[in-house]
Amino acid sequence: MSETIERTGLELLHIGGPTVRFRYAGRTWLTDPTFDEPGDYPGPITLHKLVGPAVSREEVGPVDVVLLSHDEHADNLDDSGRKLLTTVPTVLSTPGAATRIEGVRGLANWETVTVHGVQVTGVPALHGPEGCEPFSGIVTGFVLRAEGEPTVYVSGDNASVDLVRQIVERIGRIDIAVLNVGAANVGRFGDTDVTLNARTALEAAEALGDAVIVPVHAEGWAHFSETLDHLGRVFRYGGRIEQLRIPPLGRTTTV
Repeated sequence: MSETIERTGLELLHIGGPTVRFRYAGRTWLTDPTFDEPGDYPGPITLHKLVGPAVSREEVGPVDVVLLSHDEHADNLDDSGRKLLTTVPTVLSTPGAATRIEGVRGLANWETVTVHGVQVTGVPALHGPEGCEPFSGIVTGFVLRAEGEPTVYVSGDNASVDLVRQIVERIGRIDIAVLNVGAANVGRFGDTDVTLNARTALEAAEALGDAVIVPVHAEGWAHFSETLDHLGRVFRYGGRIEQLRIPPLGRTTTV
């Protein structure tokens, strides 16, 4: 559907962490809602939120669809985010999330549903190294396609470049890719990161061809181990800086 699209603009607002509001096919979409103020989230591994959202929940306004990569980790769905889900008509996530949260529609890998005229396909993601699922849980990404719109890939917390390659092989051209980066690492798998780091994000960009790369989920939490400045340097040295669009926090932009 996207062959005739040439860098069609996507209006996007980066709220913080993985939370992005964007307009697509006339509707308002939101990824992984996190609106809590700084604080600690105890659990098997305690997560530490360092910075609050750049935009409040009230300022975001009505949301038509939430794309929730997974529900088990507070840096992707915090307390305020859970309250928000109850106000949103359509929430798409993993099949497991659908069993835990009322009203969530779970998508299996490669399953497609049509929402407001948009084809949304659940695509695979891996939140760490091979075999991490019993520890990190099941995660999903999403691909959005609609007539006259760019094809958009939202990675969720995916660390696997091989899966990005599989998605491109199966879906075809991707126009805009929102990638969770930051080299998230809580020490569970030693030095192996559970989201893309700068090096693997560059490899993912190569697999995605000339797609615009929008990096998010790299600030505001203690377990992010690489900055967006570092990511930019790696893309510059790798000859792909023109492909990268780092969205400003709290300010609507078009990519």
